[in-house]
Amino acid sequence: MAEVTSARRSRITPEREAELYEAVLDLLREVGYDALTMDAVAARTRSSKATLYRQWGGKPELVVKAIRHGKPGEIGEVDTGTLRGDLHALMAREDDCTMAQNSALMRGVAMAIHQNPDLRQAFREQLVEPEMAEFRRLLQRAIDRGEIRADCPALDFLVHMLVGGFATRTLLDDQPPTRAFLTSYIDAVILPALGVPTP
Repeated sequence: MAEVTSARRSRITPEREAELYEAVLDLLREVGYDALTMDAVAARTRSSKATLYRQWGGKPELVVKAIRHGKPGEIGEVDTGTLRGDLHALMAREDDCTMAQNSALMRGVAMAIHQNPDLRQAFREQLVEPEMAEFRRLLQRAIDRGEIRADCPALDFLVHMLVGGFATRTLLDDQPPTRAFLTSYIDAVILPALGVPTP
């Protein structure tokens, strides 16, 4: 039975998978997580609902995989030789328009995460935990280079600080996060907290 399922899953090409994920993200932006249905995804992508369930299991997994697919590569792929360079490079991977769209998308998903344990679990397993591991590797490189002390108390809060700056920009300033804002935030808040001098 496992072989049959595996064979069925392999029928979706990477290009088709990317189309499906884009459609899911579009629907999320249009109607939000709660109103998004597998029927709507099937209609938008001209797929059968059975195929969607067979491939992804359900709405939480499909949504989280779509969000993950929409991210611009792995954090670990960025290695400029300095922590400041790495963090600035991460912020430069998306333009301001994409950041604004993703900020709105994540605000909507964050609300749904609080009310939906299945979505919360899928989000933690497929997005939060892998990204935390990637950031730990990025920080370990900085420790190995001697940029950060291994016992720096702010190390455990790097992702919290980054997410905080991204998430609260709209709430506090009524503006979307931008590259300029986030790179300034990195230099003014995050690097000093980690004991890294900035120019």
